This record gives sequence, C-alpha cells and structure tokens, in this order.
Amino acid sequence: MKLKSLFLSISLALSVGVVTNVQADETCMSPYMVKIQGQEDFVYVWTLGIKGLGDEQDKLVTVAVNPKSKNYGKVINSLSVGGRNEAHHSGFTDDRHYLWAGGLDTNKIFIFDVHTDPAKPVLYKTITDFVAKSGGVVGPHTTYALPGRMLITGLSNHKNHGGNTALVEYTNAGEYIKTYWMPTDKDLQGAIKSGKYADGFGYDVRALPSKNVLFTSSFTGWNNYMMDFGKMLNDSKAMQQFGNTVVVWNLHTRQPKKVLDVTGAPLEIRCAIKPEHEYCFTTTALTSKIWLIHQDKAGEWQAKDVANIGDPSKIPLPVDISIQSDDQMLWVNTFMDGKTRGFDISDPFKPKQVYEKVIGKQVNMVSSSWDGKRLYYTSSLLSNWDKKANDNEQYLKLFHWDGKKLTPQFSIDFIKEKLGRAHQMRFGAYALYSEKVKK
Repeated sequence: MKLKSLFLSISLALSVGVVTNVQADETCMSPYMVKIQGQEDFVYVWTLGIKGLGDEQDKLVTVAVNPKSKNYGKVINSLSVGGRNEAHHSGFTDDRHYLWAGGLDTNKIFIFDVHTDPAKPVLYKTITDFVAKSGGVVGPHTTYALPGRMLITGLSNHKNHGGNTALVEYTNAGEYIKTYWMPTDKDLQGAIKSGKYADGFGYDVRALPSKNVLFTSSFTGWNNYMMDFGKMLNDSKAMQQFGNTVVVWNLHTRQPKKVLDVTGAPLEIRCAIKPEHEYCFTTTALTSKIWLIHQDKAGEWQAKDVANIGDPSKIPLPVDISIQSDDQMLWVNTFMDGKTRGFDISDPFKPKQVYEKVIGKQVNMVSSSWDGKRLYYTSSLLSNWDKKANDNEQYLKLFHWDGKKLTPQFSIDFIKEKLGRAHQMRFGAYALYSEKVKK
C-alpha cells in the first residue's frame, strides 16, 4: 500500500510540473528518470556482434561526445557480453544507475552499472530466466523506467513464436514481479475493443502520468523478426503477422482499458514533453504514416492517421522517431532510403514535413538532445533485416541542427572499428554521479 501511494505521489508531482526544467538529456525518455543537466559526456551504443568481425559478440560501446573531451568523437570503451543475442533496445532505471539491455533472440537481459564509472560501464547482472519467470514471454524489447521498477515489453511468446505477447514488470534489482498479457479477441481482459483488431501484439511502451495512462504499440513475433528480410517480404503468411493496434492501459493498475486500431505495425511511441501537451505519436512501418494518440472532446482516447511519411507506396519503412523538447519538431527515420525527416508538429493534427536529409545507406535510431541542437543516428535495424554487402553501413553519426539544416560533426564506422551493428543509443554524463570518477 505504501509503495502504491509513493508511486501515485511521484506521478502527480510530475503531472503538475514539480520536476525542474533541464538543459540537456535525450528527449522522449521516461518522465520518472533522473535527468542530465548540461552537455552529455557519453553515448552508450548497444551493438550487435557480426560473425567474422572482431570478437563477434554483442557489446556496449561507449563514445565520448563532449566537445571538451580529448577523446571527442572516439570510442573509449567496449564491453562484450558473450555471444550474439540480437541486441536491440536498452533503458535506464529511474535513478539512472543501471542500464538494462535486451536480446530479442536469446531473451537475455544485461544490466550494466553505469554510475560507478560512467566512462567504463561494467556488467552488473544478466537475467537468463526471462521466459520462464514471465510465463512464456519472448523478445524483451523496450525497458522502461517506473519508480523502482522496470517495465519490459515483449515481442513474442514461447508457444508458437508468433506475435502474442505481454508486458513484464521487474524491480530495479532485477527481481521478477508480474506479467500482463496483451488483450486479444479471445481474452480482452476487461478492455474495450474499439475497432477491428485486438491482436495481442507488443512493441513499445510510454506513459503519460498526468492522465494515468500507458500506451503500448505492436510489431511482429520471433518467426518474422529473425527471418531474412527479403524472404519475409515474399512470404504472404508472414506479412499477415504484424500488429495493428495501440493499447491504452491504466498506468497504476496495469489494466488494459482500450484497444485502438493503428494499422500497419505501429513501432516507437513518443509522447509530447510539455505538461500541457497530453498526446503521443507513433508511426506505422508498413503503411508509412504518422498517427496521433489523443483524447477527444469526451475525454476518450483515439488514434488518428495525420500524415504520410514519404511515398507510402514505396514502403520507405519508418523506424525510430524523436520529438524535440519544445514539441515543435518530430524527427522520423526511414530505413530503406536512409533518410531522416523533420516534421513541424506545432499543430499535432496536421504535421508538415519541413526538412529531409540522407544520413546513410540505411538508418534506424535517432536520439535528440534536450536543447534540440544535436541529433545522433545509428544504422542497424535487425541482423537479418539490415542491408547486404556495401549497403550494410554500420555507424554512429552526430549532426548539429541550427533550425534549418543538419551539419555533420563526426562519424564512427562500426565495421572499420570491428565493433558490429550499431543499434540503439543512450546518453551518459559525469554530472549525474560522484565527482570522484571525473577524469
């Protein structure tokens, strides 16, 4: 009871703006996380090993990104975890002492200590019984901070490796708490099915504490995400196994409340940052559209298709998205053409593309600094979905944004450095922790 009361108090504090404004940090993170104030010092890149390259293992790569550092734009640490696990997403605990990173194939979760020495993370703990503890969830994806908790989205299940999956809750110490299965036609679990679909698929999760809601999106199961991309595109049955829903949950009880139709595999969910902006965006990979998740005049949550991304008929494959902290710009990456696109979202119901740039032959993740001046990009989507031969560029790139154009600052070739496939980024800073580790 005390824990629940504390959880509610923190949520209410956040919703009324008790948390002070910050000057930096990556946007679109959990509102419960400790924030970086000032320039980020490091970017941690969760990286997939490649057979025949370097030690062939997945690893957490640390890059110095503070311009004052003598190692600016260079790899300063690489920590291998053993094997290739389909390294994918990572997320900090609310106190930012630990970074959780999952493997979509082996279902291992690696917990890194990033506070003892932020320049040299160490592997603190590995969770190897995720499937057994969760009751059959496969593919730990988003690791999302709640007060004293980590909420993990699954992508699949151990029975048929399809898309039916769940949310799984752990303590910050890595102790299993509970599994919350996604609502389906056969078991809505009290949720209201508002449209055609209740597919039970999962992918990302984000919270709006002021509204006491969680949102989850949907993608595809192990059978698809571990399949060769070209083979999958030519498999009609496989192409039918993608999610078409966003689920609205009660944040505090984890009870699913409503299932919204969002057709075409909605991926990342990103919520507006200013307290007065109570809405979120997602993009659909297969239909190349921006969707707005919002409340109507009656207070009911709805999903609305509000813009196209490029030419949907060419399936540019939207992947990661990021909202700048002033809620004026949404950055959208498209994997197939290697582009990032900037959309003016000052009117969230009418996003307008105002900028685009080719980042590489392929591009996946984007991380925006709080001040809107820096955008980091990485290249890898999935090991079997990345492009082949010379098109298989693997990198971390930093660009500066002046409000009109992106200007390159540095680029690290992860193939040349024998590191692997650069997937996802998280920011680190000395200022968050003890002064004794400063170099």
